[in-house]
Amino acid sequence: MIFIYNDYGGTHTTSLAAAFHLKKLPHNQPLTKEQILNVDYFNKLKTSDMGKIIFHGVDEDGHSVYTVGRGNSKIFVPGLKNLFELLQKDSHSAERIVFSNTSPTVPIAMTFGGLFSRRLGIDFIGVPLLVRGAKQASAHIEYLVEHTKERARLSDEPVLVLENTKELLYA
Repeated sequence: MIFIYNDYGGTHTTSLAAAFHLKKLPHNQPLTKEQILNVDYFNKLKTSDMGKIIFHGVDEDGHSVYTVGRGNSKIFVPGLKNLFELLQKDSHSAERIVFSNTSPTVPIAMTFGGLFSRRLGIDFIGVPLLVRGAKQASAHIEYLVEHTKERARLSDEPVLVLENTKELLYA
């Protein structure tokens, strides 16, 4: 199985989700600034990296974990879903793919932090906001990852797309 966490930029909540999925971050504990800033690709990608599917590792069950920034495109994930379904059919592959949208976990501090840091290059304002946002969102991101894994276990769809919602995370 392949897991692909996606959101607008692909560098903040997706990187944290991949790190939680791969057990690179502690379970059910507040994150420190150092833990957040040391997550692979956290706040390191540029706008030009959008659309690149980035490998983060293999989980304890042998599943590959990736992230991607999709920008504000509403057709990116459906297009990839269609492409993967075609490839699976043509190659007779049984490899399942799960797309999980991390956007509902993004707090306002992270939105502005990303704007200041990634878009405007003003790290002294952006990075503290990103850390604050990551701390606010970490429990929701961790829950989203567990929800993603559970839905993947229960589904037999060859390509599963989880849009996820704030209602799921904040219920």
